[in-house]
Amino acid sequence: MTTVNLDELKSHIGRTQVATDVLHAGPANLLRLALSRPEPELKEGDPLPPAWLTLYFLPRFAPGELRQDGAPGDSGVVPKMPLPRRMFAGERQRFHRRLRLGESVRRETSLADISVKSGGTGTLVFATVVSRVFGSESLALEEERRTVFREEVKAGDKNQAPRRDPAPADVSWRRTVSTDPILLFRYSALTFNSHRIHYDRPWAMEVEGYPGLVVHGPLTTTLLIDFARDSNPGRTIRGYTTQARAPLFDTAPFELRGRPTGDGKGAELWAVTPEGTIAMSAEVELG
Repeated sequence: MTTVNLDELKSHIGRTQVATDVLHAGPANLLRLALSRPEPELKEGDPLPPAWLTLYFLPRFAPGELRQDGAPGDSGVVPKMPLPRRMFAGERQRFHRRLRLGESVRRETSLADISVKSGGTGTLVFATVVSRVFGSESLALEEERRTVFREEVKAGDKNQAPRRDPAPADVSWRRTVSTDPILLFRYSALTFNSHRIHYDRPWAMEVEGYPGLVVHGPLTTTLLIDFARDSNPGRTIRGYTTQARAPLFDTAPFELRGRPTGDGKGAELWAVTPEGTIAMSAEVELG
């Protein structure tokens, strides 16, 4: 098990970065096509769908700044980690107003916390990054994103699966999703994500021990939040929280499930593995 100097890692807490961008309609329309969304061509002034901000504020790293697996070595406010494997762990977003295509935006990002845990898959380091995004008018949204760093898989070993919980079956909404290398490649390209587990099958299977290409955590988030708004026409998503439980792969279709909360003020949703266990859960607040 890898020894981690937590004090040294925590010394980076408070590290801050500011970035600017313009919410051009082009990337949103390309994602709309990649996901086979039914909406007409998006244009300037249209609201940006929730969970689509991942198309903007893209990472900017030259090839020499990348690790062997294609992920950045020092990713913005998160320092270089002693554990080589990086995975999306979940996020929380709170919307203060809708962002609109064509809008100029500014994002303030800081490292909020780093923690270490020991699990069945070895040592885990969790990094929490918080961001505030401002548009031309005012604060638009607040985001908290969690990333987990894991130990290297020995050559020839299979990637150990985390604990898997059965997904609820008493749900109101269901949708089957098929992902393939084309969708994963397009999403990687749109988000400038060069992590090889999403497009390099020999790397994903032979080096990292996965059974296939890994579906991006933010892509699963987008599918779940799109599913929530499709299942609640006429309502507004005010915020959401997602938690990644286990990876999904391109080897078989998986299911999205959801239902309204008991008080009718929101929805709870799950991305479900082909085996019927939870890959990602989501809680959505509706207006």
